[in-house]
Amino acid sequence: MEPGLKTFSRRRLLIAGGLAGLAAGPARAAPTDRFTSGAHGSKVLDHSAFDALLETYARLAADGVVRVDYAGWAASPNDLRRLKRYLSELSRADPLSLTRAEQFAYWANLYNALTLDVVLAAFPVRSIRDIRPSLLAAGPWRQERITVSSASLSLDAIEHDILRRAWRDPRVHYAVNCASFSCPDLPRRAWRGASLQAALDEAARTYVNHPRAVRFEGDALVVSSIYRWYAEDFGSSDAAVIAHLARFARPPLAARLKASRRIARTTYDWSLNAVRTAG
Repeated sequence: MEPGLKTFSRRRLLIAGGLAGLAAGPARAAPTDRFTSGAHGSKVLDHSAFDALLETYARLAADGVVRVDYAGWAASPNDLRRLKRYLSELSRADPLSLTRAEQFAYWANLYNALTLDVVLAAFPVRSIRDIRPSLLAAGPWRQERITVSSASLSLDAIEHDILRRAWRDPRVHYAVNCASFSCPDLPRRAWRGASLQAALDEAARTYVNHPRAVRFEGDALVVSSIYRWYAEDFGSSDAAVIAHLARFARPPLAARLKASRRIARTTYDWSLNAVRTAG
């Protein structure tokens, strides 16, 4: 996940690439195309190693946000190695051998584990946006960081070129965590295909009913910038976004949303989702 200009920039690049392709002949298949074909197998992966790490370091804080004890994790060489081993296991796996639901779980877990690894390698840091592989980078999202089935992948590729493209489900945004306060919660248990649909709905409800995602300031509806950056995933219009939010909102909030016609503004806090310490 990147700041709000990313979607426009990606669309502009796609258009430019398409025009160039007309002049150059048939476009080559993207490295991620194999992962979005719909092909699947019957296997299921064991994510218990990730479960154990999340149980240890991901905590529901008093402010209703799941926060990560990065300081404690960074001070534990054994658990840093456990995360690396888990990522290595995912790298060696063949996603297309998994069931369709397990593939979603695989990519979401890979994104979240890789994001944690990126933050831990740079910790202490105030925001993930401060982790820049180059001076012009807006964060770590576009740097290729892992290889899966011979494809070198960035966080952006996992989220946008695989998850969003292959599933076209707005709940993708509740499955991946960008290590920021305003992001939907990091799950405290790895995603799994068997429980995926119910877990995605619960993640959506948890986020929508927290004020960092949706709130009213007087009569003005204020929502997370996610719903503006990726408006196309939620139906492209204010009315469609509001209908999506009302689907997951608890009754009092749902009633106010159903009476709303427009989004007044959006907001996003990029501060790290770290456990708060005294002082």
